[in-house]
Amino acid sequence: MNTSHSTTTLRRRHTSSGSEPTAKEREYLEVIYYLASRNEPVIAARLARWMKVQPPTVTHIVSRLLEKGLIERNAHGEITLTATGFQLAEAMVRRHRILERFLVDVMGLPWHLIHEEAVRLEHALSPVMEERIMALVGHATTCPHGNPIPGQNEVYTGNTRMDTVQPGQQFRIRRIAEEAEEETPIVSFLEANGLVPGAIFTVADNTAAIGVTLQRPGLSITVPAHIAEMIWGDVETSAQ
Repeated sequence: MNTSHSTTTLRRRHTSSGSEPTAKEREYLEVIYYLASRNEPVIAARLARWMKVQPPTVTHIVSRLLEKGLIERNAHGEITLTATGFQLAEAMVRRHRILERFLVDVMGLPWHLIHEEAVRLEHALSPVMEERIMALVGHATTCPHGNPIPGQNEVYTGNTRMDTVQPGQQFRIRRIAEEAEEETPIVSFLEANGLVPGAIFTVADNTAAIGVTLQRPGLSITVPAHIAEMIWGDVETSAQ
């Protein structure tokens, strides 16, 4: 799929207020996109938790995004992206995930470094370079964390959260929620213990107070509950 023309057009498009969104406003658009992709209502409190800011900060940014015609908010306070906001957010998510794949597959960077590097690079990535990098990573359909790259016939696989799996069941990791990428210690923990897309573990124990204890030959590890809820996958009916 060639997105060069549409991406270029998007980058030249002005918002309804006549000004382009700032880097911080773009960051909020991405988070709204992530939350909406889970079919969760997007409200200011969720944005504040994700962004780790106080509610007044969110209120200020949301007001600016409303003025620029990039989001809408209903009577219940639920926020949705407008058509322009969605296209802008999706383009940014696409570039970010392509870059993460490139940084791992081609450059050999470890997981805990790629998110921040991709953030630095994504705003300067031209459509020509985007297509070239996409070719270098074999037109991958997901980022290294298993999340789909927009425009690549994307499908969110793995609809079961690790913290809901019962003891005795086998669990195949499919993807890691985007908010985990913001936490270097979490990403390092996942990579160091092989908690990556495609890995299969048997759930030995699952308690809210302790977390999820996973086992496979030669390894037993307890995943804290706050990390287990960021890991999505499938319950396997048999070893594959």
